[in-house]
Amino acid sequence: MKPPLRSLRVAALLWVACAAPPASAQILEPATPASVGISEARLERWDRLARAYVDSSRIAGVVSLVARDGKLVHLRAYGSLDVEEGRPMRTDALFRIASMTKAVTSVAAMMLVEEGRLALDEPVSRYIPAFAASRVAVPDSTRFGGLLFSERAPSREITVRDLLTHTSGISYGGGRLAQRYQEAGVYLWYFADKPEPIGTTMERLATLPFEAHPGSAWVYGFSTDVLGRVVEVASGLPLDRFFRERIFEPLGMRDTHFYPPASKADRMATVYSANAAGQIHRAADEGMGQGDYLTGPRQSFSGGAGLVSTAQDYARFLQALLDGGRLGDVRILAPATVDLMTVNHVDTLYRQPGRGFGLGFEILEDPGAAGLYGSPGTFGWGSAYYSTYWVDPQERLVGIFLAQLVPAGGLDLQPKFRTLVYQAITGPVP
Repeated sequence: MKPPLRSLRVAALLWVACAAPPASAQILEPATPASVGISEARLERWDRLARAYVDSSRIAGVVSLVARDGKLVHLRAYGSLDVEEGRPMRTDALFRIASMTKAVTSVAAMMLVEEGRLALDEPVSRYIPAFAASRVAVPDSTRFGGLLFSERAPSREITVRDLLTHTSGISYGGGRLAQRYQEAGVYLWYFADKPEPIGTTMERLATLPFEAHPGSAWVYGFSTDVLGRVVEVASGLPLDRFFRERIFEPLGMRDTHFYPPASKADRMATVYSANAAGQIHRAADEGMGQGDYLTGPRQSFSGGAGLVSTAQDYARFLQALLDGGRLGDVRILAPATVDLMTVNHVDTLYRQPGRGFGLGFEILEDPGAAGLYGSPGTFGWGSAYYSTYWVDPQERLVGIFLAQLVPAGGLDLQPKFRTLVYQAITGPVP
């Protein structure tokens, strides 16, 4: 007896569902370098160099990743996850990515801009009222190195755009402001040990004097942490939940957390420091060394420097940006929004030759003036732990270098990785 027509149709649909994987399954699938115009022999130059740096104890371990045209052509681990324990580095190692968190927070903010819940030029005080009374530190004179200052009202209020471009005037509290910031418990970028929500810390930050008037200078500091709190208020969600539900889960980023679960503790890369001679030693357990990411209070979600991630997870995030805000069937931003984020918004305030700054990213405008490999429009940033990434839309290229070295002692391996990736490109994507 023939099966009912309805049963045949259901069976056919099930076969199609099983035989045809979703589009997202094809993203960042392994491929040969040659299939995307990269010479495998030339790329091996990086492999030899990385091993030489590890063998000479100039760095403990590295994970590097290269993707072109959505294909994963290089993912390798070098050296040790933990030198003292004799554990080798692994490609799924978890790294404290510090300021590489800023890109995720910037994307989160722009998602809310797309939904009409934020606007670039509205005041931050609309979401954190304490910022309506912010003050700027103005030097009283050049005597004593400008350490003496008075506090004055800013020329205008800080806007969301100021936070995204680091033109808010908010620093990390160094120099002449160090004592005030230290006394307030808002100093430098490390938040994992704070037993309070980020909103409480940002309210306290708003009472401190800032380094410059909004829009007058490019000042690197707590701007993206303030932005993370703005995202919380505008969305009604704590930042960890917004990231998880709106970015990480949709993009398949299963290993990116503010505080990894205990089950992943054995994958955390150990932090090392370089001495004056360039040799490494294990960093202290407390503070910016190993930190409180596994056993700390787990209450502060730092949008500026709080995340832990893997090379493959972060590559999925960057690939979504390279593809105009979409990864496979999942869209987190419109192409026009990604375009807006990756152009210079600060004119000449960002004082790096050949480069500008967009909404969360450094932008390469003139490779010759910058002295950098890459096409005009390449965007990226880095991390205090000696990690970095870049995205080159013209070359359809994503590069990621992850390490745990602070301070780095002038090590030159990171820029050499970028050089050796580009020298391996021998043609356009077929």
